[in-house]
Amino acid sequence: MKTRELVIQASTSLRSNLLRSWLTTMGVAVGVFSIIAVMTALQAIDQSVATGLSSLGANTFEIQKYPATFFGGHGRNRFINRPDITYDEGLTFKRLMQGKAKNIGLKISQSGNQAIYENRSTNPDVTLFGADENFAVANGFDIDTGRNLIENDILYSRNVIIIGHEIRNTLFPNGENPVGKSIRMNGEVYRIIGVFIKKGAAFGQSQDNLAAIPITRYIDHIDLKRSISITVEATSPKEYQATIDQSTGSMRVARGLAIREDNDFEFRTNESLVESFRDFQKTISIGAFIISFMALITAGVGIMNIMLVSVTERTREIGIRKSIGAPATSILRQFLLEALFLSLTGGLIGIILGIGAGNLVAMAFNLPPLIPWLWIVISIAVCSAIGVSFGIFPAYKAAGLNPVEALRSR
Repeated sequence: MKTRELVIQASTSLRSNLLRSWLTTMGVAVGVFSIIAVMTALQAIDQSVATGLSSLGANTFEIQKYPATFFGGHGRNRFINRPDITYDEGLTFKRLMQGKAKNIGLKISQSGNQAIYENRSTNPDVTLFGADENFAVANGFDIDTGRNLIENDILYSRNVIIIGHEIRNTLFPNGENPVGKSIRMNGEVYRIIGVFIKKGAAFGQSQDNLAAIPITRYIDHIDLKRSISITVEATSPKEYQATIDQSTGSMRVARGLAIREDNDFEFRTNESLVESFRDFQKTISIGAFIISFMALITAGVGIMNIMLVSVTERTREIGIRKSIGAPATSILRQFLLEALFLSLTGGLIGIILGIGAGNLVAMAFNLPPLIPWLWIVISIAVCSAIGVSFGIFPAYKAAGLNPVEALRSR
């Protein structure tokens, strides 16, 4: 029998028990779905991390109260109970590091703000920064229109503001120049002095839905008790680690730590972010592999059971075919094809659903759709192996039936 005829006959046999075939494929679909969805989502997060690291800068690191990431555990209270990094400590740090770094910027932030201009307003999701004159340069923000904050803005706590590109588009949609206009935020009126150039998203968050005011005004009028962050840009890649070491000593002095006291601050570096993400990625991947393995093994057993039932139900058919000269290899290939169809159909369903679910995460991180080609190929190969491995025994059983005994079956 030709391969084409085998394929047609195998598909016809599966369609004759459509409900049973679909229920069997769902087990394979669940296993493939879990691994494809997770891997697609992790690739999206990986791209977001890469974008975030490029926005942070190759020679840049941050000093802050909390580590880059931490997930509960016994050490949580140790971080929460640390004293905040104050503005005065930040100024002391800048003085001690003078001439040892290219740029040092101080910042403090709060999310959930709304900007209002005349009858137009943004969503209440604007991130408001209190910043010094080095904030923009140290954090990779360039000015598109207007000017940056200057030392006198900080010194005299002026009510001036720089807005992000997204806020500009919302409040001034007709191309109107926002510089010199006044907007309201948190009950305060600010005069726009500049607009940041468009940056896009990093770590799933828009870098254009933000505004910056002088850090002194932020502390005086918005939040005195919030910890600040310090962004440090080393003079060159070669000086990066040396700058971190110098920053450690300067920060300890600024915080008034004794020699035997541990650091009560953290460094947010590219390496720390990557390490945190890799740990997270490893944990999620292991969980997905366990779920997928269990689902696929269960599905494989289901395929074997279905094929054994199919052999029993079609014993007389097999006997007729063998009595008119059908070779055992033809019977073997037909049943293997049926098992392979069941497995691959479930795999394709799982791939389609998994890509869709994983790309929902990509959308949440403002990333373009992703297709994990490597994992698609791996999934198809695994599904093929599952179909053949668990279909081989029923296929051999069918091929080995005695035609005389098979014809007696009813």
